[in-house]
Amino acid sequence: MIGPGTGVRVYLACGVTDMRKGIAGLAALTQDVLRQKPTSGAVFAFRGRRGDRIKLLFWDGQGFCLYYKVLERGRFPWPSAKDGAVRLTSAQLAMLWEGIDWRRPDWGAPPARVG
Repeated sequence: MIGPGTGVRVYLACGVTDMRKGIAGLAALTQDVLRQKPTSGAVFAFRGRRGDRIKLLFWDGQGFCLYYKVLERGRFPWPSAKDGAVRLTSAQLAMLWEGIDWRRPDWGAPPARVG
């Protein structure tokens, strides 16, 4: 994914977001609902009602970047609306973007020892 590097702060807006919102609408949600400054350099993640699409809002120092992804199959893992906002690591954001459940990644069992 082109965008912010490692170590960036990531805020996930719990619950459902109207995916018709563009940069201005998502920046307003960032400020009003998440209580964060949209131009802080953090990444703000929003998911639609069906769960198959997310938008990431990011200020790169010159302007806003809006990333949008729609899964062909499955849903993006997301906390319930009662959780408010969740802070993720950049590694968890990478898993989320790939559709991997960042809450319970399946790293598999360690290889069996022979001998």
